[in-house]
Amino acid sequence: MPHKLHPGISLGEVKLRVSDLSRSLAFYEEVIGLKLLRKQDERTAELTVDGKTTLLVLQEVPGVVVTPERSHSGLYHFAILLPTRKDLGVTLRHLVDKGVAIGQADHLVSEALYLSDPDQNGIEIYRDRPRSEWNLNSDGTVRMASDPIDWHGLLAEAGNENWRGLPLGTTMGHVHFHVGDMAKARGFYCDVLGFDIVADWMRMGALFIAAGGYHHHVGLNLWAGVGAPPVSGKGTGIDYFTIVLPDEEELNKLTSSVTEAGYSFEERQDAVYLRDPFGIGVRLLVSRS
Repeated sequence: MPHKLHPGISLGEVKLRVSDLSRSLAFYEEVIGLKLLRKQDERTAELTVDGKTTLLVLQEVPGVVVTPERSHSGLYHFAILLPTRKDLGVTLRHLVDKGVAIGQADHLVSEALYLSDPDQNGIEIYRDRPRSEWNLNSDGTVRMASDPIDWHGLLAEAGNENWRGLPLGTTMGHVHFHVGDMAKARGFYCDVLGFDIVADWMRMGALFIAAGGYHHHVGLNLWAGVGAPPVSGKGTGIDYFTIVLPDEEELNKLTSSVTEAGYSFEERQDAVYLRDPFGIGVRLLVSRS
């Protein structure tokens, strides 16, 4: 029987390769609203929302080259999930005040803002609508769209609230990748890791997958082109994202599925590490709560 990912998973920290750690720290603190948790060394920093849990790791790679947009398999964006619509409105006003170029979309299940860091790493900041407001297609998949957001409504929702960075309760909501071969991507993420397909946008070259009925934990697209090569270790982009599993039993089931499919993994002190067919790192971690 194919492996099925536990419905109680969540996503944890994402690690990025950057060209200038000081510049990236300033951006992620002053524009995005994360806080420095610790520096592992002079080239690697962990960022947090709550002062305890790492949400983002930045690693400066000597001689790194900024990866041109839509040129390789790898990061399209990582997505920061805010607790409320008011939080998104406050963030929108802050980004406008900062003069940041913003993309936007109302996905029916969520409202989202899009921007890039100084190394062209894509970022989404969004809020979810309650699941009771989500609608399903006739095949049971989640109905999503890319409609314009209600700018005025979001800014009105913010009221006079001052921006103080990312609010408590902010999490890593999902990740979205360029891939060079959708069949390989689907085989790895659905057949091996066990995600479910929740929205099939293959008419637009995209597939959205999740566990537990979420609208998506991972997005996959062909927008960098079929056969798009992986980013080298000397290119900016994603090193890994993290899947947080509820217990050791679920981790063992998942690593067994990985082994049976012929993929290798590395057990380190903090987690299990492997790579997808496009060189994107997947970090498997058991929840500590």
